Amino acid sequence: MSRNKTSSAGTVTVSRRVLLGSMVSAYALAAGGASALAQGVRGGASTAEWGDSFDAGSRSRATRNTFPVLGPHTVQGLEQAIGQYQTIVSRGGWRPIPAGERLRIGTRRPAVVLLRDRLMATGDLDSNVGRSDVFDSFVDTAVRRFQVRHGISPDGQVRESTFQALNVPAELRLRQLETNLVRVRAHSGFLGNRYIVLNIPAAQAEAVENGAVVSRHVAVVGKADRQSPVISTRVADINFNPYWTVPASIIRKDLIPKMQAEPDYLTKNRIRIFNGQGQEVAATSINWNSMDAMNYRFRQDPFEGNSMGNVRINIPNAHQVYMHDTPSKGLFGEDQRFHSSGCARIQNVRELIAWILQGTPWTRSEIDRIFRTVDRVDARPLQPVPVYWVYVTAWADPDGMVQFRNDIYLRDGAGAQVALGQQAQPE
Repeated sequence: MSRNKTSSAGTVTVSRRVLLGSMVSAYALAAGGASALAQGVRGGASTAEWGDSFDAGSRSRATRNTFPVLGPHTVQGLEQAIGQYQTIVSRGGWRPIPAGERLRIGTRRPAVVLLRDRLMATGDLDSNVGRSDVFDSFVDTAVRRFQVRHGISPDGQVRESTFQALNVPAELRLRQLETNLVRVRAHSGFLGNRYIVLNIPAAQAEAVENGAVVSRHVAVVGKADRQSPVISTRVADINFNPYWTVPASIIRKDLIPKMQAEPDYLTKNRIRIFNGQGQEVAATSINWNSMDAMNYRFRQDPFEGNSMGNVRINIPNAHQVYMHDTPSKGLFGEDQRFHSSGCARIQNVRELIAWILQGTPWTRSEIDRIFRTVDRVDARPLQPVPVYWVYVTAWADPDGMVQFRNDIYLRDGAGAQVALGQQAQPE
């Protein structure tokens, strides 16, 4: 018997087991997200990649669903979801919900009826609970489930980002599913017994072993104007307490303006300057009101404030990007984590590198020890671990959990409605 059913009213309902499992996942994720948000540093981030404000207290989110974003199960899940959304579209889709005052538990408004209809359409709310205008505990649970499926912190309150996700038309969601089925099918073959997937639109990394996710890691990835690339590569080695060589794009866009505003910035951040002959030169010898700095190499020493934190996961590729630690963790608590210049900052990176280095002398305790030093040390995995950076904005698993993310780089061909969500008109 099929796990998912489409009612005569055009709503997609899920089995009791799936719904309850999803509710548990939502609350588990809510706890992790709330912790990260509560501990995040408030205020604006510096324009320079190394200057972002983070807080070291954030934790990676719990792994409940072990289906990876890439693999045969995802193909099967997407094919099922496409059938469900084709039915929804054939019955007229869903009506937009006027975006106005925040909706939350206890609210009584006509918009709640539309909200219930919308949540029933995609199986987040059981159709048997009725079409009341009261935002009750059933609607609260359904909103949290919807938020988890769309990468929004699951607080049960309908505000701007949730309104936007709710109001993306069903036709565009169907198009997203079809577009991403092609992308996922391209990776449906054997990816390795152990591999890492970084899904850029989700800003999340997965460590996968024997077809199941063993850990998920919140990530910070490239801005829309400094995009993280789609790549397939392998972990070559792990660089503990690495030097950081400042990329030319960051010298031009960030470092020069920073030095114009703060002449002692390089000194405070332990960044040295070298000429073409490898000789160290003084910052005062450079004309910071010109592009003179582009002729030099800038290297940051290993220390607790290094932009790569305590470790870099070296993944050779033509784009010269990599995965790395960060000295502080505040941006990990945001829903939209597109702040880097193309590299990927990984939350709870010690857990990931301990998994990469399984079977070597690099135990978790030894990794913790080296993190407390500034010693430059490299380590290699027993076998190179495949790494896939992918751009997947919609995926699903065989249990009927359909996930969507914003098309932050505008690659789905659906325009700004899917990139940022459709803004409904106020009442």
